[in-house]
Amino acid sequence: MSEPTASPAQYIREHIRTVPDWPAPGVQFRDITPLLSTPRVFRVLIDQFVHRYFDVRPSAIAGLDARGFIIGSVLAYELGVGFVPIRKKGKLPYATVAETYELEYGSATVEMHTDAVCAGERVVLIDDLIATGGTMLAGKKLLERLGATVIEGAAIVDLPELGGSARLRAAGLPLFTLVAFEGH
Repeated sequence: MSEPTASPAQYIREHIRTVPDWPAPGVQFRDITPLLSTPRVFRVLIDQFVHRYFDVRPSAIAGLDARGFIIGSVLAYELGVGFVPIRKKGKLPYATVAETYELEYGSATVEMHTDAVCAGERVVLIDDLIATGGTMLAGKKLLERLGATVIEGAAIVDLPELGGSARLRAAGLPLFTLVAFEGH
């Protein structure tokens, strides 16, 4: 196992697996599961987010289904704040608010409980990766509909060629990502 010699971001990048032609020909899938399965790498990864938000002190961390749950729940635990799951439609048992967004072919809907956040709360919204930005933008809209302020969107990986990070910034969402990969 390599030691983090350059920077934590480079160390994390070295442990992201690229799977060619998945889920479709021509796609370079950026697989974060090696980050999660190697304890030292997982600690370095989580520490990057903890250090980023320790002094900012958000009220809560909101994680996008499903990999945002992994990073977000651990980050919320480390910061001593609550965790808010934003799930795919039909997965939450209580009263929900929903936001539908467009995909390349069709649409998808995410939901969160109506009592997940309160007006005035300051929330960090987190996912594993930013591609087109649709899911994160939908999560931002849900949180804001309930009166929360999304202080930043965060992700491990940015795929800037797909335009998501530019779209999110244009929508007024500050972003923090650890690594960027050109080409998808």
